[in-house]
Amino acid sequence: MLYRLHQCSLRRLLPRCLANSFTSTSAAIISDELPPKTLIQTPNNTVSEILYNLRRFGLHQFVSGGYFHGLFGSKLDSDTVDQIIGRLKVESPGSAIGFYSLLKIDYGFRHSTKCVFIVAHILADMRQIWHLQDLIKKIIEDEGSGSAPFTCDLLDNSFRDWNSTSLVWDMVAFCYSKCDMAHDALFVLAKMKILNMQPSIYTYNSLLQNMKHTDIIWNVYDEIKSRDIQSRFTNPIFIDGLCRQSLLHEAVKFWLETERKESGPCIVSFNTLMSGFCRMGLVHIAKSFFCMMLKYGILPDIYSYNILIDGLCMEGSIEEALMFIDNMEKNGVDPDIVTYNTILKGFHQLGLVSEAEQIIRNMMVKGLKPDNFTYKVLVCGYCQGGNLDEAHRLLHKMVCQGIPPSIIPYSIVLDGLCKTVQFDKAIKLLEEMEGLGLKPDLVVYSILIQGLCKIGEVDRAIQLCGEMQSRRIFPNFVSHGTILSNLCEKGLMPEAIVYFETLTRCDSSFNVVLYNIMIDGFVKFGNIGDAVQLYTQLLEKGIEPTIITFNSLIHGFCRSGRLVEARRWFETIKVHGLVPNSITYTTLMDGYCKDENITSMLELLREMMAENVNPTHVTYTVLIKGLCNQRMWQESFQVLANMYSKGLKPDQVTYNTIIQCLCKAKDLSTALWLHDEMIRENLQPSSVTYNILLNGLCLYGGLKAADNLMSFLQHQQISLSKVAYMTLIKAHCVKGDTSAAINVENLRWCCNEFSCQGMGGDGLVVSWYGWGWDWWFRLGGVGDFESG
Repeated sequence: MLYRLHQCSLRRLLPRCLANSFTSTSAAIISDELPPKTLIQTPNNTVSEILYNLRRFGLHQFVSGGYFHGLFGSKLDSDTVDQIIGRLKVESPGSAIGFYSLLKIDYGFRHSTKCVFIVAHILADMRQIWHLQDLIKKIIEDEGSGSAPFTCDLLDNSFRDWNSTSLVWDMVAFCYSKCDMAHDALFVLAKMKILNMQPSIYTYNSLLQNMKHTDIIWNVYDEIKSRDIQSRFTNPIFIDGLCRQSLLHEAVKFWLETERKESGPCIVSFNTLMSGFCRMGLVHIAKSFFCMMLKYGILPDIYSYNILIDGLCMEGSIEEALMFIDNMEKNGVDPDIVTYNTILKGFHQLGLVSEAEQIIRNMMVKGLKPDNFTYKVLVCGYCQGGNLDEAHRLLHKMVCQGIPPSIIPYSIVLDGLCKTVQFDKAIKLLEEMEGLGLKPDLVVYSILIQGLCKIGEVDRAIQLCGEMQSRRIFPNFVSHGTILSNLCEKGLMPEAIVYFETLTRCDSSFNVVLYNIMIDGFVKFGNIGDAVQLYTQLLEKGIEPTIITFNSLIHGFCRSGRLVEARRWFETIKVHGLVPNSITYTTLMDGYCKDENITSMLELLREMMAENVNPTHVTYTVLIKGLCNQRMWQESFQVLANMYSKGLKPDQVTYNTIIQCLCKAKDLSTALWLHDEMIRENLQPSSVTYNILLNGLCLYGGLKAADNLMSFLQHQQISLSKVAYMTLIKAHCVKGDTSAAINVENLRWCCNEFSCQGMGGDGLVVSWYGWGWDWWFRLGGVGDFESG
C-alpha cells in the first residue's frame, strides 16, 4: 500500500514559516510501497490504528474523513500525538511535520512542549534553520521568562542521544537571548558547557548585544575568546557595549589591543566608536576617528557620515554638518533619507523651520521622497513656532503625496491646538483623523482631556473618558489624575469625591497617584481629617503610600499648627521603608519656622545633612526666614553666602524674605543694599520686592525717600502693582498731603494699574471698591465721580 502525500497538500497543512521550506526534493512523498506488516502486525491501539490508516489512505484523505473527526474528539490526546509524531519522525520526517501542522492549524490542537521539540529536531536534521528559529521562539514566548530550567530538563531527559540535538540547544539559547531573557540564555549556555556542547558565535553575539548595558558582557566575551570562535561582528558589538556603558576609555583600549593589532581595524568598529563618542557629546574625538579611518585607507560609508552628521546636529553645528554632506557627495557617497532627516532634526532643534523646507527640496531633487519622520519633524517645528495652520497644511500634503498617515504628527498638531485653546479646530482634526482610518488612541484622548481640563471643561473631559471606554480604550491614571487635579484645584471637592469613588469601584483604577491627588486636595482646603481617612483606606486596599503621600499629610498638619502630629507622621515614613526627601524636611522646617521654634528647625537641618539629603534653595529660604524672625542677621547673611558656594542661586523670594525682615527692624539702608545686591547678581527684583521697600520707607524712612524711589522706578519703566501706588497714596493721605497723593494717583492712572474715570477739583477720584467711600470724603472729593 502506498503511503502517499502530495506536496501541495503538505504546503496547505504546514504553517507559513514551515510550508515554504519544502521543495520538490524535500516534500513528504513516499514512493516506495511499504506493506503494513513492516510497521505493525495488528492495529490494536490508537497509535497503531492511526499509523495503519495513514499508510493505507494517506494523510490528507485520512484526516478529512469522518472516522478521524470522531477519533479526534474521543481518543486523541497529547501523549498519543507525541507517540505518532515520534514514530513518523523515523519513517517520514515531512509527514511528521505535516501531521503536527494539520492538528495545530485545522483542529486547534495544543501540542505538548515535548512534541514541539520533536518537530524542532526534525527541522534541525533537515537544516531548516530559519523555521527552526521561528518554532523555538514561539515555545520560548509561550513558556516565558524563567523557563530555562524546565526546557533544559526536557531536552536533557528526552532528546540527549538524538541527531542534531546540539543545534536545537544552541537555538534555544539564541532565542532566549533574542526574546530579552538573557538570564535564561546564560542558564542554557551553562548547561551546554556541562554537556560538552558548543554554542555558535551567533548565540554569543546575540547575548553580547542583549547584555551590552551590563558587566556580564566581559564574562561572555571571555567565554568567546576561550572557545576561539569570534566573528567579525563580535568586537564591534563588545565595543558598542562598552560605549553604551560610558566606558569610552576602555572601549578605545580594547580596540587598540584587539582589532588594531590582530586583524586590523574594520569600518564597523570605527563607526561604533564614533557613535559612542557622539552620544557623549564628544564630536571632536569622533571626527578624529573619522580621520584615522581615512589614514588606514578605509573609505567611510553612509553610516560613518550619518553618525558624524547626527553628532554635529546634536551640538548645534549645523553648518559643519552641511559641509559633511557636501564632502560625502564628493567622495561618491550619496546621502540617504536618514541623512536628510538628521539635518532636518538639527534645523528643528535650532528653530530654523524655513531652512528645513529647502532641505526637503534638495532631498526631492535627489529622488528621495519625504517619509513619516520627515513630516513629523516639520510638523513638530511648526507647532513649536506657533504656526499650527502650516502644520495642519503639512498633514494634508502627506496624504496627497501618498504617505500613509501616522497618528504621531496628528497628535502633535492636536496637542498644539489644545494648548492654544482652539478646541473647535481640535475636534475637526479628530474627525479628519478618523476619516483617514486613524483611530484615536490613549495619547490622543489624554491630550484632549488635559486640554478640556485646562479651560475648566471638566464635565466634557469626564464625558470623553466615557467615550474612550465605549471604544475599548481604557483611560489610565494620567487621564483620571488630570480630571481629579482640576476638580481639586477649583475647590470642587464634592465632585472630586464622587469621581474618585467611581474610580475606586474598578480595580484597574487603584493607583497611589490618584490617592495622592485627593489627599493633597483635602489638605489644601484644610480638611486634614478626610486626608488621614483616605490614607487609612489606601493601606486597607494594600496600596503602598509614597513619599508624596506623607509630604502632603505633613504639610496639612503643619498648616494647622499641629507640629507634634506632623513630626509623628515624619517618623512614620521610615516604618514604610521610605526615605524623607528635601521637600519633607523643608515642609517640617517651615512649620517650626512659623512656630518660631528655631531650635527644632536647626536640629532638623542637621538631621537632614546627616542623612545626605541635600537642601534646596527653598530649604535655605525657610532657614533664612526663621533666622530673620529671630533678628539673627549675621547668620542669615551667612546662609545666603553658603547658597552661592553650593551652587544654589537664591531667587526673589529668598531676598524678599530678608528685605522684609530688615524693613520691619527699621534697617532700611541694609534692605536697600540687599536690593542692589540682587541686581548685581543679575536677579531682577519683583513687584513684591518694591512693595516691601516702599512700605518700609513710608513707615520708617520718610515719605521723601519713598517718593524718590517711586520716581526712580517710573524713570526705569519698572512696572509696579497697584499695591505699591496705594501704599504711597495712603501714606501721603495720612500725612494730610492730598496734592502729593493726587500726583501719585496720576502716575498710577497713567500706568493703567486699575480703573480711574476722572478727577474734579482737589478731590482724588478712585474706584470705590479699592478704597471705599470714606477715603473719598476724607480727601475732600468734589466734582464728577464715576465708579469704574
